[in-house]
Amino acid sequence: MTAAPVPPSSTSSPSSPRASTRPVAIVTGASRGIGAAIALELARAGHDVALLARSVPDLARSAAAVRAAGAQALVLPTDATDAAAVGASVRAVQQAFGRIDVVVANAGVYRRAPATAVTRADLELALRDNFWSAFHLIEACLPLLRAQRRGHVVILNSFDAKKGLPLDAAYAAAKAALASFGASLRQALRADGVHVCSVFPGRVDTAMVGQLEVPAISAKISAERVARAVLRGLRWRRAEVLVPWHIRSLWWLDVLSPRLGDWLVRVLRLDGRERAPRA
Repeated sequence: MTAAPVPPSSTSSPSSPRASTRPVAIVTGASRGIGAAIALELARAGHDVALLARSVPDLARSAAAVRAAGAQALVLPTDATDAAAVGASVRAVQQAFGRIDVVVANAGVYRRAPATAVTRADLELALRDNFWSAFHLIEACLPLLRAQRRGHVVILNSFDAKKGLPLDAAYAAAKAALASFGASLRQALRADGVHVCSVFPGRVDTAMVGQLEVPAISAKISAERVARAVLRGLRWRRAEVLVPWHIRSLWWLDVLSPRLGDWLVRVLRLDGRERAPRA
């Protein structure tokens, strides 16, 4: 069910957001995990932040952390897969703050779907949650960014987009589509002064992959580490960010020899395995 955006006047405490002279960021999937960490890191870097996600209690906690860092926070319960809801929330951000400087398309869902058993339904669900959710936000913000001829678009992707894994077929396909869209958008917006950065983390220690056991060489990194990498990407206007650094080695090897990349996935068991639920 889509959660309708809450009017800006009722989303902040102790006072409602007001027009900002600071840069303003809008972050989807901001209630927990990577999104919450990015929102907090942006607040620490001097941004006011609009937080979009479906879970109201988690959004409230994330917003409290943003405010504790000295920034204004606007909470907008929103289903990122609903284009109309996202559009309404973007308009609410413009109305509350009078500007949008950084757009972070972070919302996404990880589900396993083996390549030998993936269905059309699996792919459509993965695209809805991991491609269209990003597209809806970017589509809603793009007219403003192009008109003001400045701003940043950050697309949270996954290393799965660089090297698809056998058990992540649907997720990897959706993320690969997002990576290609991000690369096209980056080139198209260059003349408009809008920076586009795609971020490709390896495994991240969040609830979304909590049941997934991975080898030490692919150990899960913290959401905070990803957030710091995002800020570096913004600061240096990077086209792409891969984190942690050592996953670049697999990427380079795979570019040189896809078969060698496949062999490393098998030998190192990079697919990981899911823990059986406790009885």
